Amino acid sequence: MSEENRLGDYLRARREVVTPDDLGLPSHGVRRVPGLRREEVALLAGISSDYYLRLEQGRDRNPSAQVLDALARVLLLDDTATAYLHQLAAPRPRTRRRPSRRPAVPPATARLLESIGLPAFVTDRTLDVIAVNPWAAALVPTVRVGENRLRSFFLDPAERDLHADWQATAAQCVAVFRRRLGTDVDDPRVVRLVGELSLQSAEFRKVWARHDVRPVVDKPIRMNHPQVGELSLTLSKLDVDGPAGLALAVYHAEPGSEDAERLALLASLTREPARRGGSDADRSPRPGENRLDRPRPTS
Repeated sequence: MSEENRLGDYLRARREVVTPDDLGLPSHGVRRVPGLRREEVALLAGISSDYYLRLEQGRDRNPSAQVLDALARVLLLDDTATAYLHQLAAPRPRTRRRPSRRPAVPPATARLLESIGLPAFVTDRTLDVIAVNPWAAALVPTVRVGENRLRSFFLDPAERDLHADWQATAAQCVAVFRRRLGTDVDDPRVVRLVGELSLQSAEFRKVWARHDVRPVVDKPIRMNHPQVGELSLTLSKLDVDGPAGLALAVYHAEPGSEDAERLALLASLTREPARRGGSDADRSPRPGENRLDRPRPTS
């Protein structure tokens, strides 16, 4: 998305993914552009073709809320995408950006990671992993502190092999990433990440160009894990109190299901190496156990 014309870029991208059939329009003849023509969008939104063209070209950046709502209706935007459209059209204050720093995990969240007994990790607003517990590392080996989830999804073959619905999961990851960023895409870390992925992954370029935005919701995840086989899990994400943009991601299964049993088996396999290779104080915590509650070794 260009710095100069974010609203126009978004309108064009969404116009290209809505077909005439989606709106009940006739689609006879050869169409030179994917999706809707500008004239069709303008007609259905009740504005002039010239005005809509100015919006896409960035020559008019102050559409009214009524115009934006009309365009959202024509482009079949949901509530999240409509709010994002309004955000793109809002005036942006000119502020001097400070160099971004990787935030620290709040102590309470760090304790929660140790005691939750489920695979869990924390990411910042750019989806860099900043904390991970042993069960998450065993479930998804690419989840490591310092790694970026988008980079892992699109550039690490292990991630593709692990996820049975890799394409849909990766697209969801990009859409949530864009939603979390909002219009703040000029962060140097974001610019570097998007540039790197755009150069190295055709799949990322395609998904990024769609400009999808989606809210952070629980989503089903299907995995082909090399140790415990097929898993159907739910990935829940919760905002973390503290530095802006932190989110806690937790994988969990339906209680009493085969998936829950396999997840428990993976947890036991994760504990075994620590039991054999270190003292009780050094091993990974058992599900439901807080590392801080263990007796300290005596000297």
